[in-house]
Amino acid sequence: MLETNNEEVKKAYLVCPYDRNVNSEYQSTELRLLAESDFYEIVKINIFQPRELNARTYFGIGKAEEIKQEIKDLGVTTVILDAKVSGSQLRNLSEIFEAETIDRTMLILDIFAGRAKSKEGKLQVELAKLKYSLPRLSYLGLKQEKMQGKGAGESLRDLSKRKIQDDILKLEKEIKVIQKNRDVQRKQRSFYAKSVALVGYTNAGKSSLMNVLSKAGTYADDRLFATLDVLTKKIWDSGTEYVLTDTVGFVSNLPHELMYAFSATLDETLDSNVLLLVVDSSDEHKYEQIDVVLKEIRRLNITDDRIILVYNKIDKICQEDRDNLKEYPFTTCKISAKKQINLDLLKKEILNKLNS
Repeated sequence: MLETNNEEVKKAYLVCPYDRNVNSEYQSTELRLLAESDFYEIVKINIFQPRELNARTYFGIGKAEEIKQEIKDLGVTTVILDAKVSGSQLRNLSEIFEAETIDRTMLILDIFAGRAKSKEGKLQVELAKLKYSLPRLSYLGLKQEKMQGKGAGESLRDLSKRKIQDDILKLEKEIKVIQKNRDVQRKQRSFYAKSVALVGYTNAGKSSLMNVLSKAGTYADDRLFATLDVLTKKIWDSGTEYVLTDTVGFVSNLPHELMYAFSATLDETLDSNVLLLVVDSSDEHKYEQIDVVLKEIRRLNITDDRIILVYNKIDKICQEDRDNLKEYPFTTCKISAKKQINLDLLKKEILNKLNS
């Protein structure tokens, strides 16, 4: 049974319809971790390759009926679909399954709503919900209870399309004001101190590393998206002052509706002198995760000479596996934040880059 911190545990059945070009094991593992982070108990993961796509139900009716029988036998309350589907497809599948049916985006939105603590974070999550809801009003109006339970506004059932569009414009204006003030504060910091940003796949141990480098006491939990808000601490080390910032973690194929819900933290990397790309060295999908992060930070025009690849959690792997960790064309450190292994080496590399 999951440790839920007094949150309700819900039974979920994961439906993973992938094509042959997708690493189905990696994708389904990520969906499972996301669902567990939202306090679902996973009773089954159904991975399959659809014979053909169906406009009404996304995959075939026969497969949908097969799933219906299984979720009935298993006593499932929620079906989570690892695909981007239309509102009508969600409605039709929900009617067939006779159970709440959500897609991957709705799942992440629910997680975001429960994790955002700052004013900007909450506004960005609300904005993402509204943008996602526009083409899905007919379905979401019936399923608002779930999303509303984690901080959503008034029921979508009572919102017209025009009302939602007006709310989107209002939220965007409010967020721009907050971002403008934050940009000013960030530029002011850059005059006084150099900066280091922690980036990486979610759950890689960034918050734990932030704790030991700065003694910040940040919340660190073994769940995806443990926090969505930026944390910045000033650090003095061997005569060098710098600002250390922890950013939100990545997941693969993050829907575009959700990018801005945590893009504020990515902005912190633009002006950073050093980026610590933190990865869980014990994760079997670590190289795919590194590729996800590199793709995004390179989209921000960040060059490799600013990157230190931090293979974290080396205490969880044997010496042979440590020696065989993949090399990349930038500085690499192998550490354990929890066991405080090789932290002095990492600190030395940070100072070398800051003072070069």
